[in-house]
Amino acid sequence: MTDLLRKPVVAKARRHDITVERARGPSAPDWGYVGFGLYHLKPGEVAAEATGDREVILVLVEGRAHVTGAGHEWGELGDRMSVFEATPPHCLYLPNGSDWQATATTDCVLAVCTAPGHGGHGAQIIGPVGVAQVTRGKGTNTRHINAIAMEERDVADSLLVTEVFTPDGHWSSYPPHRHDEDDFPRMTYLEETYYHRLNPATGFGVQRVFTEDGGLDATISFSDGDVVLVPRGHHPCAAPYGHSLYYLNVMAGPRRNWRFQNHPDFDWIAKRDA
Repeated sequence: MTDLLRKPVVAKARRHDITVERARGPSAPDWGYVGFGLYHLKPGEVAAEATGDREVILVLVEGRAHVTGAGHEWGELGDRMSVFEATPPHCLYLPNGSDWQATATTDCVLAVCTAPGHGGHGAQIIGPVGVAQVTRGKGTNTRHINAIAMEERDVADSLLVTEVFTPDGHWSSYPPHRHDEDDFPRMTYLEETYYHRLNPATGFGVQRVFTEDGGLDATISFSDGDVVLVPRGHHPCAAPYGHSLYYLNVMAGPRRNWRFQNHPDFDWIAKRDA
C-alpha cells in the first residue's frame, strides 16, 4: 500500500492525526505545510487542542458541537447530519497561538485543517455564511463545490479549504492538473490532502497521483473515511457508478494562491469545455 493513503483509526475518537511529521514518507519526504485531523464524537465527548504555531479551520462535517476557542464562546455549531446533504458547512477559523474545544451535542464528525499561521487573521466563524456554492465541469466531469476558504476569501494566512461533491460515475480534479512549483503567477506550490467519503459507504473510489516524468505514479483505491496525500504531481479521482463521492481538500504552501497547470495531454479538455 502506498504511503500516500492513510487509513482511519476506527477504534479511536481521533480517526486521523496527520501532522507534518507524520505525513512525511518515501513519497512525500519534504512535506512541510498541511496538517489534517478528524474526530468522530458521540454526544458529550470532547475534542480539544492548542494550535501552537499553526492556524486551524474547524469544519463540522456532520453533526453538531458546542465550540469554544481563542477566548470566545462560539455556541453550538453544525447543521447537516449527513455530509451528503451538501449544504455549506459550519466552520470556524482559529489563529496560531490559541486553543479550542468542541463538545459534541449529537453524533459529530469534526475536521481539523491546519497550516502555518502568521497572526494575520483573528478568530471568526467563516461558514456557512459566505461559503460560495459553485458547479464546475461538463457532462461526467461535473462536480459541485462548497468553497469554504479559497483564495477569494481573505480568511486565513495559509490555508485553502474546499469541499467537492462528485456524482456517481463522474470524474473529479480532472483534467489532471498539478500545483507543485513555486512559480507565481504561472503556478504555486501547494501540498494537498483529500479526505474522502462515499455514499453508500461500502463503496470505493480511485485516485491517481503521478508526475509527468514518472518519478511518482500511485493509483490508489480508497474507502470511505480514507485520506490521500498529494505532495506533488497530478491527482485526478473518480467515483464509480452507484457511489457518489465527497472530499474535503486542504491545501497550503509558501503563498496563499491556487495556480495550477493542466497535464499537457489533457489540456485540450479544459480548453474545449471553457
